Amino acid sequence: MDVERFLGAIEGNPDYAGQIEHLEILAERAGRWEAPERPLPDPIVGMLRRGGIDGLYAHQAAALDGARDGRDLVIVTGTASGKTLCYHLPILETCWTDPDARALFLFPTKALAQDQLRGLLERIDGEPDVAERIRPGVYDGDTPTSQRRRIKAEANLVLTNPDMLHASILPYHPKWARFFSGLRYVVVDEIHMYRGILGAHVACVLRRLLRICAHYGARPQFVCASATIANPGELASKLVDRPVDVIDDDGSPRGRKFFAFWNPTPHGQDRLARRGATEDAVWLMAELMRHGAQALAFTRTRQAAELIDRYVREAFAKQASPLAEKVRAYRGGYLPDERRKIEQDLFRGDLCGVASTNALELGVDIGSLDAALLVHYPGTIASAWQQAGRSGRRCDDSLAVLIAGNDPVDQYLLRHPRYFFEQSPEQAVVDPENPYVLANHLRAAAHELPIEAASIAEPFGAAAEPIAGILVESRQLAQAAGRYYATSGQNPAQRISLRHMSDETYSIILRRPGVPAGDAKPHEVIANVDAISAPELIYPEAVYLHNGQSFVVRELDLTSKVAYVERRETDYYTQAILESNVRITRERTRKPIAAPASLAFGEVDVTWKTVAFKKVKFNTRENIGYGTVDIPEQTLPTTAFWLAPDDDVRARLKAAGYRPSEGLCGLRNLAVVGLPMIAMCDSRDISGVVDSRNLGHSAMIVYDRYPGGLGYCERGYRRIEELLGICRQLVTECDCEEGCPSCVGLPNLRPAIHSDPDLMRGYPIPDKRATIELLEQLVAEPVTACASRGAV
Repeated sequence: MDVERFLGAIEGNPDYAGQIEHLEILAERAGRWEAPERPLPDPIVGMLRRGGIDGLYAHQAAALDGARDGRDLVIVTGTASGKTLCYHLPILETCWTDPDARALFLFPTKALAQDQLRGLLERIDGEPDVAERIRPGVYDGDTPTSQRRRIKAEANLVLTNPDMLHASILPYHPKWARFFSGLRYVVVDEIHMYRGILGAHVACVLRRLLRICAHYGARPQFVCASATIANPGELASKLVDRPVDVIDDDGSPRGRKFFAFWNPTPHGQDRLARRGATEDAVWLMAELMRHGAQALAFTRTRQAAELIDRYVREAFAKQASPLAEKVRAYRGGYLPDERRKIEQDLFRGDLCGVASTNALELGVDIGSLDAALLVHYPGTIASAWQQAGRSGRRCDDSLAVLIAGNDPVDQYLLRHPRYFFEQSPEQAVVDPENPYVLANHLRAAAHELPIEAASIAEPFGAAAEPIAGILVESRQLAQAAGRYYATSGQNPAQRISLRHMSDETYSIILRRPGVPAGDAKPHEVIANVDAISAPELIYPEAVYLHNGQSFVVRELDLTSKVAYVERRETDYYTQAILESNVRITRERTRKPIAAPASLAFGEVDVTWKTVAFKKVKFNTRENIGYGTVDIPEQTLPTTAFWLAPDDDVRARLKAAGYRPSEGLCGLRNLAVVGLPMIAMCDSRDISGVVDSRNLGHSAMIVYDRYPGGLGYCERGYRRIEELLGICRQLVTECDCEEGCPSCVGLPNLRPAIHSDPDLMRGYPIPDKRATIELLEQLVAEPVTACASRGAV
């Protein structure tokens, strides 16, 4: 793709109005090759040469030498830098010299495991001696029963995911005795994904794995791989519970990358009113496809991916263009066969455009793409670079475009592009001792092997003993002769989800016209959604978007965990309106701060429910009505920090004519988008309220959206001065006068207390001046986000 020519065409288009606010051109980089300390066996060298590999990059040679030395490693290099070879080579060499050696590969998704198997088979194909000794197999939920038996008996390289290891391998370890006794290597790929709740679960699964390995007399080495983050060694060490050496000297070559920061099209003369990022993404993707480019648009929500797919198709269909059939959406919730077909079509070039959630952020081989569109800042610098790296996976020129939304952080990056291009990515946060997570895994571990009470802290940490005591009191574990035992013969891991806030999922079933709901045979399961997200996505009368089509939810069966939908072409989609309340249940700690306010961290109960929905018209995005929803509320026990301004601060705000609660509402919105800048999380992992019932006066409460907490708000509590400084900078640099979505955030919508339940009222956008006045009193000295990054 001729990127410069394409950008010139865009700037010459009548619809272009100066949206490119910054263009960074990243220079091409030559590769650096090095030789390992001793040569690889001749058959493996021959295998590499047949694949066009005549030498190793610097990081590949360093990884091979480190693995040979018996060290646990994490490789941290850019997208398409050849990280896979870093763990393939030591494992292939070991299995070549030792027929009894085994290796376990863990990938975050089934698609990535299948992709890696294809690459591995292609690598060893044509080298009969190597192929005879290397017997790989994928063991996941889609593997047929007959093939599972063969993999257990014959495979020396098993590719799977943490979920399968957790629920279907470790609980049945006697059937894998030969494999575990010879296990020499464990590969944990894409470890930057294992943060937050998934990271806490995976850390516990790996501790259970090491217990099983020790039982069979094995102590495998870990070789991890990660995208660029600030603390790869710390993250890997927390996951595998061992010191880990970091290899981050990237020796791979890179083509030129053009990275544009795009501010969506202004509306009329009002430079602060702009179109949504989704609208400009549709235009850019269509233009890229018209220029013969292959483009991937990353969105933050499933709904946005479906909308871009729909709008691009409609644009081409109006012109009777065959390109209308060459665009698709890709996201979680699609069935496995559907996702794999999209991946294959993209790899073969049958698709020219795909709108995807971060499901395609990982290293599934989808070929060499020309352009990546980031529709909104993805929440972290690490994710932004990972998504941008999906274009230009060879040495050709490529394009990445960050299409900013109205979010404060998006607009901050447009004003400060150097912050993005010059600062290191964020630190990944993981808490292996989350009490809710750990309790589940102690039950699973006791089912696999009795747990020695005297040494329970060695694999599971200091929190394990008191949690085990609680499990004994509730009869979920039994204690006898210095050991903890399972109290049930059933496998508890089957009921523990590693990825969702809830361990249960809802099936979305397409109801055929004229068929009763109870008659399941004529119906078709089109997607799945976790139980926590279900009330926000599949409430009655919701419009559910799937593969560019709209479906109306006719019934939500809370008992059977099923939503029945009907295919209907609507001219609108729906957005849920939530209502939440927070109750502080226990204060764990508090600390004095420089600001005139009290700060504490502790435990809270959050209750929330979907109370209504609004209807948004396709294309125009106008709000065309509301509807009410009557479903039960949900309760979330989690952790939070709360900040309450002192009486003097509230008095000064009132004297100046401001309401303290208005300032706190603006600060709450800023804190939720600002916290990801110092903790590697998504703004959707956290939330917050302004509340006066808990403390008797107004306070901002910011909480993690997972049972037991994720560690994000604890980091916000520890670094509150930095967080307040970031909030101050975000709001004071915005050009608006009274407040807008780019600073103090959107208004809250709640149902009106009215005789007509369909009438709704909206709270106004929080008062910007009150927010600034509050922050001026809370922040003693200006603190820039760029400066605070240096402390990460």
